[in-house]
Amino acid sequence: MTKMKLFFTVLMAVLIFSPNNLMAQEEGNENPSKFSAGADFYSSYIWRGSKLGTGPAFQPTIDFTTGGLSIGVWGSFDAAGYMESDLYASYSFPFGLTLGVIDYYLPDLDIFDITDTTGSHALELSAGYELGGLSLSANYIINEAGGAGSYGGDMYFQAGYAFEHVEIFLGAGNGWHTSDGEFAVCNVGLGTGKTIKITDSFSVEVSGQVVFNPEKKQLFGVVGFSL
Repeated sequence: MTKMKLFFTVLMAVLIFSPNNLMAQEEGNENPSKFSAGADFYSSYIWRGSKLGTGPAFQPTIDFTTGGLSIGVWGSFDAAGYMESDLYASYSFPFGLTLGVIDYYLPDLDIFDITDTTGSHALELSAGYELGGLSLSANYIINEAGGAGSYGGDMYFQAGYAFEHVEIFLGAGNGWHTSDGEFAVCNVGLGTGKTIKITDSFSVEVSGQVVFNPEKKQLFGVVGFSL
């Protein structure tokens, strides 16, 4: 077994089985469950300035959180056949720093394929920092995966600021973030949202973004809601 295959196997085992083990340890505890599930519905799947898939997207999440640690699975699926299912783990510190790892995986590919040419997993390391309305993030792909589309060494950086009713952001990257793989600004936009109260115990979060990708010369408008 290669070192990279061993690394992916250990990572997936930790992400998949750790929450179950922790759940077993907490049986009988009167504290609220640390597991949560949710779903988002968006008119389009726009990721870092690029459109993925076709048409409206259903994006479910299953998450386990304890303290600053969060482990879970996030996915995106549409009627045209696009599928994505990402494992993630992150830790948030009290002073605003968050460190994490994401395994981008496309379920229509062999889950055990980690080769450079046709690999189905792109592994990304991330760091984010928030201070008041300011947010900064840096992301780095550590491996080449032909099936998933990563070059290896792909980078993405984003800065944003949240005002009272609107957030602005600017992101730049290279590798799979741009059409030619060269570093460029690829994600500029603003977003807003509000909570719509349905009943005393049920509300829906509605959000929208206008996104401009100067590198690909594309403009997107996307609206969604979360349950």
